[in-house]
Order: sequence, then C-alpha cells, then structure tokens
Amino acid sequence: MNQMVLEAATLADAESLARLHAASFTETWSIATFTRLLASPGGFGLMARVPGRAAPEGGILCQVAADQAEIFFFAVSGRGRRRGTGRRLLDGALAAAAGRGATHMLLEVAVNNAAALALYRRAGFVEVGRRAGYYQDVAGRPLAALVMRREIDPQALRMRSR
Repeated sequence: MNQMVLEAATLADAESLARLHAASFTETWSIATFTRLLASPGGFGLMARVPGRAAPEGGILCQVAADQAEIFFFAVSGRGRRRGTGRRLLDGALAAAAGRGATHMLLEVAVNNAAALALYRRAGFVEVGRRAGYYQDVAGRPLAALVMRREIDPQALRMRSR
C-alpha cells in the first residue's frame, strides 16, 4: 500500500482544492478563490497525497498575519477519512504556521460537524465564540459556527512529529 505524503500546496493545486471543496461542502468556492488565497501574503496550504493518485486525500489552506494563523479551508476526501489524514494535515499546518511566526491558530466549524469538532478538540482547540447563521445545512437552514482557537507551542509540535 502506498504511503500518504504531505506536500506544500502550490497555485497549480487550486483546481484540486476547489474540487475537494465542492465534494465536501454545500457552498462551493471557485478555482480563482483558491488561487487568490494561496497567492495572498501569509497564505499557505498543504495537500495530503498518495503517490500515483491524481486526486488528493485532503487539503488545508491557511493564512498567517502577524502572530495569528487562521484556517480558511480544511477537508479530507471520503477515501482519506478515519486514517489519520486530517490529523496529519492539521499538525502540518500548525507546524507551518509556527514557522511563519504564529503563536495561535483560529478556525470556524459548523456546530453540527461532529467529526471535525472531535478532531479539533483532540488537537487542543477550544471554543472562543459563536457566529449565528454563519453556515447553512443542506436544506438551507442557518447553522451557527463555533470559533475555535489553539495556542501554538513550536517545541511541542517538534516533539509530536518525532
């Protein structure tokens, strides 16, 4: 079986990220949106890939501004779920953000996304706020988003990756 690898996302990955987003969320983002985010100051992303497969197993897109990192997009394909792909992407993003000077990371997640909430809580994220009606469910009903935050300790990240 091939091993999954994490790679830095490039502008050439914008189309793959847009497809992954469309397969994972009800609201879709354009290729241009991913291109703009990857090209933005402080913007970076990671792709989880299995060598020999065209489609990524997952992707994450973040931005660092001053000492704060924020996750804008994070998804794992159905094939990559429950295999540690999400945790590897999240750990990689935390390490990359720390390397860019971030001391904490923020994200938003729908209140009904139990799998993502479990992953984030296991990774040390805590709820710091709530945004009413930020998302919509598949029937178009408003859903709140939880705003979550985690401090980034570069030393702990280095020890975890060993």
